[in-house]
Amino acid sequence: MSDAEDETMKRRDGGEADERVGQRAELLPEELAAGSDDPQAQAEAILEESDERTEHPEQTQHDSVQSPD
Repeated sequence: MSDAEDETMKRRDGGEADERVGQRAELLPEELAAGSDDPQAQAEAILEESDERTEHPEQTQHDSVQSPD
C-alpha cells in the first residue's frame, strides 16, 4: 500500500475523515447560491473524488481534457 493510500484509509477510518467532511460541508458562496439538498453527502462525494485523483494522478491525466498528454 502506498503512503497516499495509507493516508486515505486513515482519513476514511476515523475522526480526520469526519473533520474533513464537516469542513467541506460548509458551502462555498457559489454553492450557497445554487443550493444543496445534502451538503454532507456533497462533501463526501467531492472529497472521495479528490482522494481518487490524488491517489491515481496518471488516470486523472488520461481522463482529463485539461491535462497535457
